[in-house]
Amino acid sequence: MLLILVEALAMCFILLITCVIAIANGAKGGIALYEEDVQERAVALGYTTKAKIRKNLVILSAAMFIPVFTLVPLMVYCINGAASFIDAFWQMTAILWIMGLFDRLFIDWYWVGHTKAWHIPGTEDLKPYIPRSALLVKWLFTLLGFPLISASIAGIISLLS
Repeated sequence: MLLILVEALAMCFILLITCVIAIANGAKGGIALYEEDVQERAVALGYTTKAKIRKNLVILSAAMFIPVFTLVPLMVYCINGAASFIDAFWQMTAILWIMGLFDRLFIDWYWVGHTKAWHIPGTEDLKPYIPRSALLVKWLFTLLGFPLISASIAGIISLLS
């Protein structure tokens, strides 16, 4: 169980570094991670373009999801030695849930919601940047989507073995 916690913390670190890099030169660099109304305002204010937002979204999505689909299974199968569907499923789910909790609580609630690091001038009226409806979707994805991803990966690997 300790190994799974360490692996989950490694995934949290990857997520954190991705966000840090996105806003390294100011919150405007992470506009692709904001809701559409904030993105539209940022374009209207001349901070970015729709093309840059699309490009950054692809890059940020790859930086966040490639580790989920590659590193997590590698850790579970190669380091932890998972041999069955159930073993792999619960280990991947645990790692992803811990990472999801870090994302929801530290990144979304605290860092985006309670610090100025993600503040974009001229968008104050659009706060909170993560509205309740988006937060609900993120929580549902964390609680239900991550187990589905884990089951899919474990199922595919089980079929291939």
